[in-house]
Amino acid sequence: MNFKYLFLLTMGHLFTDLNQGALPALLPFMITYHGLNYAAAAGLIFAANFLSSVVQPIFGVMADKHARAWMMILGIFLAGLGIGFSSYISNYLILFFIISISGLGVAMFHPEGALLANKLAGQKKASGLSLFALGGNGGYAFGPIIATISILNFGFHATIILFFLSLFMAIIFLPHISFFDKILQSPKETKTTWAKNTKNQIKAFFTLTMIVFCRSSIFFGLNTFIPLFWIHHYRSTQTEASIALTIFFLMGAIGTILGGNLADRFGYVNIVRLGFILLLPALFAFVFVDNQNLAMLLLVPIGFAVYMAFSPMVVLGQKYLPNSMGLASGVTIGLAVSVGGIIAPLLGVLADSFGLISAFYVIAIIPFIAVPLSFCLPKD
Repeated sequence: MNFKYLFLLTMGHLFTDLNQGALPALLPFMITYHGLNYAAAAGLIFAANFLSSVVQPIFGVMADKHARAWMMILGIFLAGLGIGFSSYISNYLILFFIISISGLGVAMFHPEGALLANKLAGQKKASGLSLFALGGNGGYAFGPIIATISILNFGFHATIILFFLSLFMAIIFLPHISFFDKILQSPKETKTTWAKNTKNQIKAFFTLTMIVFCRSSIFFGLNTFIPLFWIHHYRSTQTEASIALTIFFLMGAIGTILGGNLADRFGYVNIVRLGFILLLPALFAFVFVDNQNLAMLLLVPIGFAVYMAFSPMVVLGQKYLPNSMGLASGVTIGLAVSVGGIIAPLLGVLADSFGLISAFYVIAIIPFIAVPLSFCLPKD
């Protein structure tokens, strides 16, 4: 395992997803400054993911045929550009468009990034990809903190700080393009030393994709509505709402690392199943408690369980499609994940009509779909 370049790749992932992590924390400010309702605010989550979901498999196919490291650098830059300038735009349609550009940048980074992480990980695939995923989780965790602190101290237009952070990381990546391209274009190892099945397992990959849809819907539902729930249901401050979101993401970071290591020892499918089984009681308890401190405490197991299955699912996707690993990464990290962002506005409409808690009722039901699906996966 090449820890040096895996670490650099992880930091690139962090600075890319920093922007997606910041967006939910920006929603309360946008509701205040622009008078948005829940559906319109959640629509911005849709904006960040719709274009991304459409182009992500295309980028995955491109990565399989002609992977290029410059795609990651441009992706980091665009991800920061869209969110960084979002506070300067009051027109909703233009705001929707520029946040879509940020989503496009995220889509450009992930297929090459995941394929490169796979190659740099050597034989410890889940551990290597969990380190790569940790970067994304770290971005989601620190994004709300950076966005909130910046705005509270320097005003709403301080979102530009996120753009400069992304620009800085893109510049750091530049000297390493040739090395990354060399690794990306190296001969595939999958058919001989890692993926024992040389044929694409379409049925297993389809089942896995449905499970990732479920996980994505849970993740984006919580990601979007946790800060709004704290502010409008518990009457908390924006800082407390960001703290709640950060706890969720920090536990996710721990779950990502432990999940990857456990998957290498006990099997990828077993950890995927365990993650959703743990979510069942935790999400139901979260819905029915009406105490802010208890709800905050429940974010610990929820964040852990949501994330522990993520890197094993990415590895399973690459195992099920050993001849199309870029496409597998584009779907499991990109398209399938982005579906949750597309569902978020529907939950927003539900919250506008029946209250925020109704969105959490729907989220709590989803593990009942994911658990049976996980038992349909072939054992690894």
